[in-house]
Amino acid sequence: MTTRRIYAGHELRALRDRLGISQAAMAARIGLSVSYLSQIESGHRPLTPRVLAALSSEAPAHWAPLDPNDDRRLFAEALDAAADPSVPAEPIDEATLRRATQQQPRLARRLVATHQALLRAQEQLRILDDQLDSRANATDHLPWNAVRDWFNDASNYVDAIDRRAEALAARIADGDSATAIAARLRADHGIATEYVDAPDLVRAFDPDARVLRIDGGQPPETIRFALADRYMRLAATDLVAEIVDSAEIGSDSGRQLLAAGLFNYAAGALLMPYEAFRAAARAMRHDIDRLRRRFGTSFEQTCHRLSTLQRPGALGIPFFFCRVDMAGNITKRHSATRLKFARFGGACPLWIVHEAVAIPDRILVQLAETPDGVRYISIARGLVKPTEDYGRLPRRYALALGCEASFAADFVYADGLRIDGAATPIGTSCRICTRRDCEQRAFPPAAGRIVVDQDRRGAVSYELE
Repeated sequence: MTTRRIYAGHELRALRDRLGISQAAMAARIGLSVSYLSQIESGHRPLTPRVLAALSSEAPAHWAPLDPNDDRRLFAEALDAAADPSVPAEPIDEATLRRATQQQPRLARRLVATHQALLRAQEQLRILDDQLDSRANATDHLPWNAVRDWFNDASNYVDAIDRRAEALAARIADGDSATAIAARLRADHGIATEYVDAPDLVRAFDPDARVLRIDGGQPPETIRFALADRYMRLAATDLVAEIVDSAEIGSDSGRQLLAAGLFNYAAGALLMPYEAFRAAARAMRHDIDRLRRRFGTSFEQTCHRLSTLQRPGALGIPFFFCRVDMAGNITKRHSATRLKFARFGGACPLWIVHEAVAIPDRILVQLAETPDGVRYISIARGLVKPTEDYGRLPRRYALALGCEASFAADFVYADGLRIDGAATPIGTSCRICTRRDCEQRAFPPAAGRIVVDQDRRGAVSYELE
C-alpha cells in the first residue's frame, strides 16, 4: 500500500487567512518550524501524515481532510507514529499496522493521537529548556534574541529588500568590483570613499562630509561588503523603515538591531543577486569556494546567503547555517530545515563544528542523524579573522552549513559519503535529547528519570530509566 503525496499549499494558506493568524502562529499550533510551513505553503513540500493529523486536530471546524481514503491516511499516520525512533520500543512492522487500521481503526487512531501528544510534549520541553537557560544566561540580551527570532520567522528571506537589491545589482557594471560599487555611491548619492590605515575600524560614514572611510587593510571581500552596506542603507531606507515599523519588537534597541540586520541582508543580496546566485549555486552544486570566487564574497557571507534562498516559486535547497565561537556558543543561527538549534548555550558535542574550530581553513564533512531519524549532511570550517595590531587577538570561530541527506545529489560535499551508511548521532541539547546511550551527554534529559547503580558505572555516572 502506498500513500499519495499531497501538495496543498494554497489550501493551507487559505486556512490561515480564514483563521486570521500568522505563519508563526500556525506553525506553533501544528508543531512545525515557520520555515518548514513556508515551504509547504509555497508548494515545495507535501503535507506529511503528521501535519495532516495536526491540522485535523487543531482546526477541525475549518479543515477537511484532503485524502478521501481515510483508511489510507490512517495507515500513513500510524506508520509515521510507529517509526518514531525517539520511542524506545520495538518497532511495529507494516503488515501489522495495515491489519490494525483495517480491523481496529479506533486503536490505530489512539496510536496516532498518542504520538501527536508526544511530539507536542517534546516541543513544549524544548521551549521550557530555552526559558530555563535564558534565565541562567545573565548576559543574554532579549532584543538580540527578538531580532534572531524575527529573521527565523521570516525564513531568513525578505522579499521586498531582496528584489530591490537584485534590480540595483543589474545597474552596477562589474558588480563584484569594489571600484564599481564606489562609483555608484558617488554617482547616485554623492558619497566619496576614502581608504585609511585604521586597524580598529571596519567602516565609518561622515554624513556631513559625505565620505565613507574604510580600513584599507581589510580583505577585499570585507571592503566590498562595507561599500554594499552603505549603498543599500541609502537605496533601501524606505523599505527597511517600513519593515521595522511593522515588526512586533518592543524595544528601541531591538528595532535598531533589526534595521542593522536588514541592511546587512540587503548588502549580501546586492553582492549575490538572488536569481544569478541561485543559478550559480545549482550549477556548481553549492561549492562554497567556487561561489565565493564567482561573487567576490567571503566564505561566511556565501554560506549565509545560501541559507536565505527561500523565495516563493524559486526556492533553493533548504539549508541550516550557524557560527560557533571557541567556547561553543552559537552566535549566528538559522535553519530552513527540520533541524533546530538550542536557543541558548552550545551545540551537541558530537557535531563536527566543534572539531572545525581547532582546524582553521579546512572543510570537514559529516553525515549526522538527529533523534527523529532525519539525516543531515553537515560541513564545518574553522576560520581566523586576523588583526593588524599585535595587541589585539584574532577572532576564531567555525561555520557550519548543512542540508537534509535527501539533497545529497545537489551538494558537492556529499560525494564522499555513504548516505545509507553509519551516521553520527547528534541532538539539539542534552536536556531535551532522548538518546539513552550517548557517551558525550552533559546533563540528563529533563523529562527522564535517572538510575544510579553504586556497583556499576559506564561512560556517565547514571543510566536513563
